[in-house]
Amino acid sequence: MSSSEWSAFVGELGDITPLNQDTLAHRTNPDRDAASLAAKRSAAETPAQDSPLYLSLESVDLLHPDDIVGYKKDGVQEGVFKKLRLGHYPCEARLDLHDHRVEQARKALLDFIRDSLRQGHRSLVVVHGKGERSQPQALLKSYVSGWLKQIPQVLAYHSTQRHHGSTGSLYVLLRKSERAKQETRERHQSRLG
Repeated sequence: MSSSEWSAFVGELGDITPLNQDTLAHRTNPDRDAASLAAKRSAAETPAQDSPLYLSLESVDLLHPDDIVGYKKDGVQEGVFKKLRLGHYPCEARLDLHDHRVEQARKALLDFIRDSLRQGHRSLVVVHGKGERSQPQALLKSYVSGWLKQIPQVLAYHSTQRHHGSTGSLYVLLRKSERAKQETRERHQSRLG
């Protein structure tokens, strides 16, 4: 734009007066906003169980029956993962998937995780079996290992120690519930006085 065009434009704006704003002041309710935010966050972190992409039944990377399996999300401390791997967390709930077809196992696992979260359990054992006689071998083991990675509330898992089933089962560590996080904060606050 040339300087003469700019001058003509500014001249045209000379008689314009700005409009007064007639909007209401924004009021917030901190309690409602916090609850709303928590509900939205929970919905965003939990994919719909009916979604075809959630815990897929399509393809899976096949494992060997004797493979040791382990996984931890970013942010999980090495000490916490080591304690899980060594079986030092008490088992609060157990799911046995022997004799389940893949579709049945998927539903049972989702229900088990949801119920465990509702009850405030964090340390679980999921028995999937080694799958030495299945065709292909370790099919259910492979699916369970893949599914657990997809569940946002699962922080880590690892093949269990021999006395808990070895490579035929997994220790699973779940995220703390909001209630448990609040109790921890209150406990720390009371110590600080």
